[in-house]
Amino acid sequence: MKAVITVIGKDAVGILAKVSTICAENNANVIEVTQSVLQDMFAMIMLVDITNISNDFVALQDKLTALGDSLGLKIHTMHEDIFNTMHRI
Repeated sequence: MKAVITVIGKDAVGILAKVSTICAENNANVIEVTQSVLQDMFAMIMLVDITNISNDFVALQDKLTALGDSLGLKIHTMHEDIFNTMHRI
């Protein structure tokens, strides 16, 4: 199972590191990352393997959302099943 994590907000040092740390603490393996900085705006998409996460998926979502709130970022975590269903033609 996989999840897609998106991060959008004002650029700052350590965003990737902080999101990755929460993933690692919850045993979610980062598979792919793409990020861009447009002037002072940061955008990142991560694909993570959640097959062996140590908590349930909602707990991981909540931790990432709380991180975003504390940093002034919007962090959205979506299970691949939801993502695939939304983007199916």
